[in-house]
Amino acid sequence: MKADVLLGLQWGDEGKGKVVDVLAPRYDVIARFQGGPNAGHTLEFEGIKHVLHTIPSGIFHPTKINIIGNGVVIDPVVLKREIDSLVNMGVDIRKNLFISRKAHLILPTHRMLDAASELSKGKAKIGSTLKGIGPAYMDKTGRNGLRVGDIEHPDFQRRYDVLVSKHHELLKHLEFEKPMQEFDHGWAEGIEVIRSLNLIDSEYEINGYLDQGKSVLAEGAQGSLLDIDFGSYPFVTSSNTITAGTCTGLGLAPTRIGEVYGIFKAYCTRVGSGPFPTELEDATGERMRKAGNEFGSTTGRPRRCGWLDLPALRYAIMLNGVTRLIMTKPDVLSGFDTVRVCTHYIYQGQQIDRMPFDIVNNHVQPVYRDFAGWEQPVGDVSDVSDLPLELTSYISFIEAELGVPVVIVSVGPDRKQTLVRIPEFA
Repeated sequence: MKADVLLGLQWGDEGKGKVVDVLAPRYDVIARFQGGPNAGHTLEFEGIKHVLHTIPSGIFHPTKINIIGNGVVIDPVVLKREIDSLVNMGVDIRKNLFISRKAHLILPTHRMLDAASELSKGKAKIGSTLKGIGPAYMDKTGRNGLRVGDIEHPDFQRRYDVLVSKHHELLKHLEFEKPMQEFDHGWAEGIEVIRSLNLIDSEYEINGYLDQGKSVLAEGAQGSLLDIDFGSYPFVTSSNTITAGTCTGLGLAPTRIGEVYGIFKAYCTRVGSGPFPTELEDATGERMRKAGNEFGSTTGRPRRCGWLDLPALRYAIMLNGVTRLIMTKPDVLSGFDTVRVCTHYIYQGQQIDRMPFDIVNNHVQPVYRDFAGWEQPVGDVSDVSDLPLELTSYISFIEAELGVPVVIVSVGPDRKQTLVRIPEFA
């Protein structure tokens, strides 16, 4: 067996949580492979909205195994809060949630360092979620970090104290004066919760499941255009959000990767700073924001909105080896007279169809193709054949331009608002 991968192709917030929840019945194992509590995967069913930050989005399916992989960074405080919420809903966490011993921990001082770093940058700040993600990954690559497996050692407290001491020296340098007590509330309780859970050597377990013929879906966080290597650096996240991150974040060989599902919105959004070629800083962009309820599920910050960007999508598809596309939120564009798609950029006086090295400091001008909009609301459509002709034409154009089939169209946040375009997903 091979593991399938599901990830976002834009700047995050593409609707991954809902799609994982919809696809979960097809798989035995759901595994998160990178990121941390900066993710906000939203699921909605039976009229209730659920937001997951660390736990895989298959957790509401009681027969599925859910694994937090070694590539994830875990804040014990946030994880405990998530678990408490799920337990109150009757979800049996101890039965189907497993955590890699090699996953790194986010300390309270990581969050302090995150806040101090953003403050020191002033107007040049990158728009961090202030969850301590970046500092935790820095300690990981700097070989200073603490891992989940370390809490099983009798000298864990000493290791923790040593790292915290190092962090306080850095905080003094950054002149960050907020007290530790504002950040470490719930840390000890969160560590005890993790101790009580199923801690595993996830690389052995996941490969073992594949050897047994079990199906695995790897769930990515953030989006491909936020990848630490290939995103719009430095306005990126601190992990590899592309398919390659599945291999390092779960311990899978490249030969064990199967289908790659790429999720994209029918338009584009971005939270925080960084380049956004098709951004609409006008009434149209505000209309998109309101219609799509485009506010961060983790931060609550309003998302920047703009038209679909095909050069960026092509880039993400190339990097990830995407085999199937999933479109979300075309319902948000219902009622727009005209829907625009960026097909190329004007960059340094030339028309190009690729992402240039530096779009942070060098302006790119989008080249648009216009399409007739669809007046009909599509949230209640239950069969793909009943979609408006204008939306069907829009999807067909995107498929033809990208060379990858759109197999699922999500027309709303609920599980039921999911339309399949090929029979095998029915």
